[in-house]
Amino acid sequence: MDWPEGIAARPIEKGDAEAWAELLAAREKVDQEGENYNADDLLEELDDPHLDAANDTLGLWADGRMVGFAKAQSSPTVVDVDRVRTEGTIHPEWRRRGLGTTLMHWLIQRAGEMHAAKHPDVPGVVSGGSITTNVGAHHMLRKLGFEESRYFFDMKRPLDQPVPEAALPEGFRLQLFDPSLDEATRVSHNEAFQDHWGSTPRDRESWKAWFTGARAFRSNVSYVVLDGETIAAYVLGYEWEADTEVTGFRDLYIGQVGTRRAYRGRGLARAALAKVLAEGARDGFQRASLGVDADNPTGALGLYESLGFTQHSKWITYSLPL
Repeated sequence: MDWPEGIAARPIEKGDAEAWAELLAAREKVDQEGENYNADDLLEELDDPHLDAANDTLGLWADGRMVGFAKAQSSPTVVDVDRVRTEGTIHPEWRRRGLGTTLMHWLIQRAGEMHAAKHPDVPGVVSGGSITTNVGAHHMLRKLGFEESRYFFDMKRPLDQPVPEAALPEGFRLQLFDPSLDEATRVSHNEAFQDHWGSTPRDRESWKAWFTGARAFRSNVSYVVLDGETIAAYVLGYEWEADTEVTGFRDLYIGQVGTRRAYRGRGLARAALAKVLAEGARDGFQRASLGVDADNPTGALGLYESLGFTQHSKWITYSLPL
Protein backbone atom coordinates (compact mmCIF):
# COMPACT_ATOMS: atom_id res chain seq x y z
CA MET A 1 0.00 0.00 0.00
CA ASP A 2 1.14 3.55 -0.69
CA TRP A 3 0.88 5.73 2.39
CA PRO A 4 1.13 9.53 2.44
CA GLU A 5 4.44 11.09 3.36
CA GLY A 6 4.99 11.06 7.09
CA ILE A 7 2.92 7.91 7.69
CA ALA A 8 4.61 4.65 8.71
CA ALA A 9 2.70 1.37 8.66
CA ARG A 10 3.62 -1.81 10.54
CA PRO A 11 1.95 -4.67 12.46
CA ILE A 12 0.72 -3.92 15.96
CA GLU A 13 2.94 -5.27 18.73
CA LYS A 14 2.39 -5.63 22.47
CA GLY A 15 4.57 -2.61 23.12
CA ASP A 16 2.04 -0.53 21.18
CA ALA A 17 -0.83 -1.18 23.62
CA GLU A 18 -0.71 2.22 25.33
CA ALA A 19 -0.56 4.11 22.03
CA TRP A 20 -3.39 1.96 20.68
CA ALA A 21 -5.51 2.74 23.75
CA GLU A 22 -4.88 6.46 23.26
CA LEU A 23 -6.03 6.21 19.64
CA LEU A 24 -9.25 4.45 20.66
CA ALA A 25 -9.89 7.03 23.38
CA ALA A 26 -9.59 9.81 20.79
CA ARG A 27 -12.03 7.94 18.55
CA GLU A 28 -14.55 7.52 21.36
CA LYS A 29 -14.59 11.24 22.14
CA VAL A 30 -15.79 11.94 18.60
CA ASP A 31 -17.70 8.82 17.52
CA GLN A 32 -19.44 8.19 20.86
CA GLU A 33 -19.77 4.44 20.36
CA GLY A 34 -19.83 3.69 24.08
CA GLU A 35 -16.68 1.55 23.94
CA ASN A 36 -13.60 2.20 26.07
CA TYR A 37 -10.40 0.17 26.24
CA ASN A 38 -7.25 0.28 28.30
CA ALA A 39 -3.86 -1.18 27.41
CA ASP A 40 -4.57 -4.44 29.24
CA ASP A 41 -7.75 -4.97 27.19
CA LEU A 42 -5.75 -4.58 23.99
CA LEU A 43 -2.96 -6.87 25.16
CA GLU A 44 -5.66 -9.46 25.71
CA GLU A 45 -6.80 -8.99 22.11
CA LEU A 46 -3.27 -9.56 20.86
CA ASP A 47 -3.12 -12.77 22.91
CA ASP A 48 -6.08 -14.23 21.02
CA PRO A 49 -4.91 -17.73 19.97
CA HIS A 50 -6.49 -17.34 16.54
CA LEU A 51 -5.03 -13.91 15.75
CA ASP A 52 -1.85 -13.69 13.70
CA ALA A 53 -0.96 -10.16 14.75
CA ALA A 54 2.16 -10.03 12.59
CA ASN A 55 0.09 -10.47 9.44
CA ASP A 56 -3.47 -9.51 10.35
CA THR A 57 -2.99 -6.19 12.16
CA LEU A 58 -1.67 -2.86 11.01
CA GLY A 59 -0.90 0.32 12.90
CA LEU A 60 -0.38 3.69 11.23
CA TRP A 61 2.12 6.03 12.87
CA ALA A 62 2.95 9.72 12.54
CA ASP A 63 5.44 11.56 14.74
CA GLY A 64 5.56 8.68 17.20
CA ARG A 65 1.78 8.54 17.64
CA MET A 66 -0.58 5.82 16.43
CA VAL A 67 -3.03 7.57 14.11
CA GLY A 68 -4.82 4.53 12.69
CA PHE A 69 -5.22 0.80 13.07
CA ALA A 70 -6.77 -2.17 11.30
CA LYS A 71 -7.39 -5.77 12.29
CA ALA A 72 -8.74 -8.71 10.28
CA GLN A 73 -9.83 -12.01 11.79
CA SER A 74 -11.49 -15.16 10.56
CA SER A 75 -12.97 -18.06 12.49
CA PRO A 76 -11.14 -21.41 12.58
CA THR A 77 -14.48 -23.07 11.73
CA VAL A 78 -17.12 -22.21 9.12
CA VAL A 79 -20.83 -23.06 9.10
CA ASP A 80 -22.09 -21.50 5.87
CA VAL A 81 -19.92 -18.53 4.88
CA ASP A 82 -16.35 -17.62 5.75
CA ARG A 83 -16.83 -14.19 7.28
CA VAL A 84 -13.55 -12.36 7.73
CA ARG A 85 -14.35 -9.70 10.31
CA THR A 86 -12.54 -6.40 10.12
CA GLU A 87 -12.24 -3.38 12.36
CA GLY A 88 -10.24 -0.21 12.41
CA THR A 89 -10.27 3.54 12.76
CA ILE A 90 -8.40 6.71 11.93
CA HIS A 91 -7.59 9.32 14.57
CA PRO A 92 -10.14 12.17 14.22
CA GLU A 93 -7.34 14.67 13.55
CA TRP A 94 -6.17 12.60 10.56
CA ARG A 95 -9.52 11.92 8.90
CA ARG A 96 -10.58 13.09 5.44
CA ARG A 97 -7.11 12.51 4.00
CA GLY A 98 -7.85 9.13 2.39
CA LEU A 99 -6.21 7.09 5.16
CA GLY A 100 -9.42 5.25 6.06
CA THR A 101 -10.06 4.19 2.47
CA THR A 102 -6.47 3.01 2.01
CA LEU A 103 -6.70 1.10 5.29
CA MET A 104 -9.90 -0.59 4.08
CA HIS A 105 -8.21 -1.58 0.83
CA TRP A 106 -5.52 -3.26 2.93
CA LEU A 107 -8.17 -5.05 4.99
CA ILE A 108 -10.00 -6.27 1.88
CA GLN A 109 -6.76 -7.56 0.39
CA ARG A 110 -5.75 -9.26 3.62
CA ALA A 111 -9.22 -10.79 4.05
CA GLY A 112 -8.97 -12.29 0.57
CA GLU A 113 -5.61 -13.82 1.41
CA MET A 114 -6.93 -15.28 4.66
CA HIS A 115 -9.98 -16.74 2.94
CA ALA A 116 -7.88 -18.33 0.20
CA ALA A 117 -5.52 -19.85 2.76
CA LYS A 118 -8.06 -21.12 5.31
CA HIS A 119 -11.50 -21.74 3.79
CA PRO A 120 -11.30 -21.56 -0.02
CA ASP A 121 -14.03 -24.19 -0.54
CA VAL A 122 -16.88 -22.08 0.86
CA PRO A 123 -18.15 -18.60 -0.04
CA GLY A 124 -16.24 -15.80 1.62
CA VAL A 125 -17.08 -12.25 2.58
CA VAL A 126 -15.24 -9.44 4.30
CA SER A 127 -17.42 -7.77 6.91
CA GLY A 128 -17.19 -4.48 8.74
CA GLY A 129 -19.56 -2.06 10.36
CA SER A 130 -20.19 0.93 12.53
CA ILE A 131 -22.68 2.73 14.69
CA THR A 132 -25.30 4.42 12.50
CA THR A 133 -24.30 7.90 13.64
CA ASN A 134 -20.85 7.55 12.04
CA VAL A 135 -21.92 8.86 8.64
CA GLY A 136 -18.38 9.00 7.28
CA ALA A 137 -17.73 5.31 7.90
CA HIS A 138 -20.97 4.26 6.22
CA HIS A 139 -20.29 6.46 3.20
CA MET A 140 -16.81 4.97 2.83
CA LEU A 141 -18.02 1.37 3.08
CA ARG A 142 -20.77 1.89 0.51
CA LYS A 143 -18.33 3.62 -1.84
CA LEU A 144 -16.07 0.55 -1.62
CA GLY A 145 -18.94 -1.74 -2.65
CA PHE A 146 -20.04 -3.01 0.76
CA GLU A 147 -23.75 -3.67 1.26
CA GLU A 148 -25.80 -3.68 4.44
CA SER A 149 -26.22 -7.25 5.68
CA ARG A 150 -27.36 -7.11 9.32
CA TYR A 151 -28.55 -4.73 12.01
CA PHE A 152 -27.80 -4.83 15.73
CA PHE A 153 -29.11 -2.89 18.69
CA ASP A 154 -27.17 -1.80 21.74
CA MET A 155 -29.66 -1.92 24.63
CA LYS A 156 -29.41 -0.58 28.17
CA ARG A 157 -31.33 -0.79 31.42
CA PRO A 158 -30.85 1.15 34.69
CA LEU A 159 -30.49 -1.18 37.66
CA ASP A 160 -32.19 1.08 40.18
CA GLN A 161 -35.54 -0.08 38.78
CA PRO A 162 -37.26 -3.26 40.04
CA VAL A 163 -36.62 -6.43 38.04
CA PRO A 164 -39.86 -8.08 36.80
CA GLU A 165 -40.72 -11.44 38.31
CA ALA A 166 -39.45 -14.37 36.28
CA ALA A 167 -40.23 -17.70 37.90
CA LEU A 168 -38.24 -20.77 36.95
CA PRO A 169 -40.36 -23.72 35.77
CA GLU A 170 -40.59 -26.72 38.07
CA GLY A 171 -37.80 -29.24 37.66
CA PHE A 172 -35.10 -26.69 36.81
CA ARG A 173 -32.63 -24.95 39.11
CA LEU A 174 -30.52 -21.81 38.88
CA GLN A 175 -26.86 -22.09 39.80
CA LEU A 176 -24.10 -19.55 40.02
CA PHE A 177 -21.48 -20.16 37.34
CA ASP A 178 -18.58 -22.28 38.54
CA PRO A 179 -15.37 -23.22 36.68
CA SER A 180 -16.44 -26.86 36.84
CA LEU A 181 -19.33 -25.92 34.51
CA ASP A 182 -17.12 -24.19 31.96
CA GLU A 183 -16.86 -26.92 29.33
CA ALA A 184 -20.53 -27.84 29.59
CA THR A 185 -21.45 -24.17 29.16
CA ARG A 186 -19.28 -23.95 26.04
CA VAL A 187 -21.01 -26.99 24.55
CA SER A 188 -24.43 -25.55 25.38
CA HIS A 189 -23.47 -22.21 23.84
CA ASN A 190 -22.37 -23.84 20.60
CA GLU A 191 -25.69 -25.65 20.33
CA ALA A 192 -27.76 -22.62 21.31
CA PHE A 193 -26.12 -20.40 18.70
CA GLN A 194 -25.83 -22.80 15.78
CA ASP A 195 -28.89 -21.21 14.12
CA HIS A 196 -27.78 -17.61 14.72
CA TRP A 197 -26.52 -15.47 11.84
CA GLY A 198 -22.75 -15.25 11.63
CA SER A 199 -22.13 -17.53 14.60
CA THR A 200 -19.53 -20.28 14.47
CA PRO A 201 -18.72 -22.92 17.11
CA ARG A 202 -16.26 -21.81 19.77
CA ASP A 203 -13.33 -24.11 20.42
CA ARG A 204 -11.83 -24.36 23.90
CA GLU A 205 -9.09 -21.83 23.17
CA SER A 206 -11.31 -19.05 21.84
CA TRP A 207 -13.95 -19.73 24.51
CA LYS A 208 -11.36 -19.19 27.23
CA ALA A 209 -9.81 -16.19 25.49
CA TRP A 210 -13.03 -14.26 24.89
CA PHE A 211 -15.62 -15.65 27.28
CA THR A 212 -14.93 -17.24 30.66
CA GLY A 213 -11.19 -16.57 30.70
CA ALA A 214 -11.44 -12.90 29.76
CA ARG A 215 -10.35 -10.27 32.28
CA ALA A 216 -13.81 -8.72 32.10
CA PHE A 217 -15.71 -11.92 32.93
CA ARG A 218 -17.57 -11.80 36.24
CA SER A 219 -18.57 -15.24 37.50
CA ASN A 220 -20.41 -13.69 40.46
CA VAL A 221 -23.05 -12.27 38.09
CA SER A 222 -23.21 -15.25 35.73
CA TYR A 223 -25.78 -18.02 36.08
CA VAL A 224 -26.77 -21.27 34.42
CA VAL A 225 -30.11 -23.10 34.41
CA LEU A 226 -29.73 -26.81 35.06
CA ASP A 227 -32.01 -29.69 34.12
CA GLY A 228 -30.38 -32.38 36.20
CA GLU A 229 -26.76 -32.11 35.10
CA THR A 230 -27.57 -30.56 31.70
CA ILE A 231 -27.09 -26.84 31.16
CA ALA A 232 -30.33 -25.80 29.52
CA ALA A 233 -29.70 -22.03 29.51
CA TYR A 234 -27.08 -19.55 30.69
CA VAL A 235 -26.32 -15.84 31.11
CA LEU A 236 -22.74 -14.59 31.39
CA GLY A 237 -21.86 -11.16 32.76
CA TYR A 238 -18.87 -8.87 32.22
CA GLU A 239 -17.45 -5.62 33.54
CA TRP A 240 -15.07 -3.45 31.55
CA GLU A 241 -12.85 -1.52 33.95
CA ALA A 242 -11.97 1.02 31.26
CA ASP A 243 -15.65 1.91 30.89
CA THR A 244 -15.99 2.44 34.64
CA GLU A 245 -12.91 4.65 34.68
CA VAL A 246 -14.15 6.84 31.83
CA THR A 247 -17.87 7.03 32.66
CA GLY A 248 -17.68 7.00 36.45
CA PHE A 249 -20.32 4.29 36.90
CA ARG A 250 -20.43 0.51 36.71
CA ASP A 251 -22.07 -1.16 33.73
CA LEU A 252 -22.91 -4.87 33.79
CA TYR A 253 -22.48 -6.08 30.24
CA ILE A 254 -24.56 -9.15 29.39
CA GLY A 255 -22.20 -10.86 27.00
CA GLN A 256 -23.97 -14.14 26.30
CA VAL A 257 -27.54 -15.30 26.74
CA GLY A 258 -28.51 -18.68 25.35
CA THR A 259 -31.00 -21.53 25.59
CA ARG A 260 -30.49 -24.96 24.04
CA ARG A 261 -33.05 -25.61 21.33
CA ALA A 262 -34.88 -28.39 23.15
CA TYR A 263 -35.55 -26.05 26.09
CA ARG A 264 -36.73 -22.93 24.29
CA GLY A 265 -40.11 -21.37 25.03
CA ARG A 266 -40.10 -22.16 28.75
CA GLY A 267 -38.78 -18.86 30.10
CA LEU A 268 -35.42 -20.25 31.21
CA ALA A 269 -33.29 -17.44 29.80
CA ARG A 270 -35.72 -14.89 31.21
CA ALA A 271 -35.38 -16.37 34.71
CA ALA A 272 -31.59 -16.49 34.46
CA LEU A 273 -31.34 -12.94 33.13
CA ALA A 274 -33.66 -11.62 35.84
CA LYS A 275 -31.43 -13.27 38.44
CA VAL A 276 -28.31 -11.74 36.90
CA LEU A 277 -29.88 -8.26 36.87
CA ALA A 278 -30.95 -8.55 40.51
CA GLU A 279 -27.52 -9.79 41.58
CA GLY A 280 -25.84 -7.06 39.55
CA ALA A 281 -27.85 -4.40 41.35
CA ARG A 282 -26.91 -5.92 44.72
CA ASP A 283 -23.25 -5.94 43.71
CA GLY A 284 -23.29 -2.20 42.99
CA PHE A 285 -23.73 -2.14 39.22
CA GLN A 286 -25.73 0.88 38.14
CA ARG A 287 -26.70 -0.18 34.63
CA ALA A 288 -26.91 -3.29 32.46
CA SER A 289 -26.24 -3.35 28.72
CA LEU A 290 -26.19 -5.87 25.89
CA GLY A 291 -26.13 -6.20 22.13
CA VAL A 292 -28.76 -8.05 20.12
CA ASP A 293 -29.28 -9.02 16.50
CA ALA A 294 -32.37 -7.16 15.29
CA ASP A 295 -33.46 -10.35 13.47
CA ASN A 296 -32.55 -12.79 16.24
CA PRO A 297 -34.56 -15.97 15.47
CA THR A 298 -35.30 -16.76 19.14
CA GLY A 299 -37.20 -13.57 19.97
CA ALA A 300 -34.40 -12.20 22.15
CA LEU A 301 -35.32 -8.59 21.40
CA GLY A 302 -38.78 -9.05 22.90
CA LEU A 303 -37.29 -10.79 25.94
CA TYR A 304 -34.94 -7.91 26.66
CA GLU A 305 -37.65 -5.30 26.20
CA SER A 306 -39.92 -7.19 28.62
CA LEU A 307 -37.18 -6.97 31.25
CA GLY A 308 -36.82 -3.21 30.87
CA PHE A 309 -34.05 -2.85 28.28
CA THR A 310 -34.45 -0.07 25.71
CA GLN A 311 -32.60 0.65 22.49
CA HIS A 312 -29.65 2.97 22.97
CA SER A 313 -27.94 2.82 19.57
CA LYS A 314 -28.05 0.94 16.29
CA TRP A 315 -25.18 -0.68 14.41
CA ILE A 316 -24.98 -1.82 10.80
CA THR A 317 -22.83 -4.72 9.60
CA TYR A 318 -21.71 -4.49 5.97
CA SER A 319 -20.45 -7.30 3.75
CA LEU A 320 -18.40 -7.48 0.56
CA PRO A 321 -18.06 -10.78 -1.35
CA LEU A 322 -14.51 -12.10 -1.71
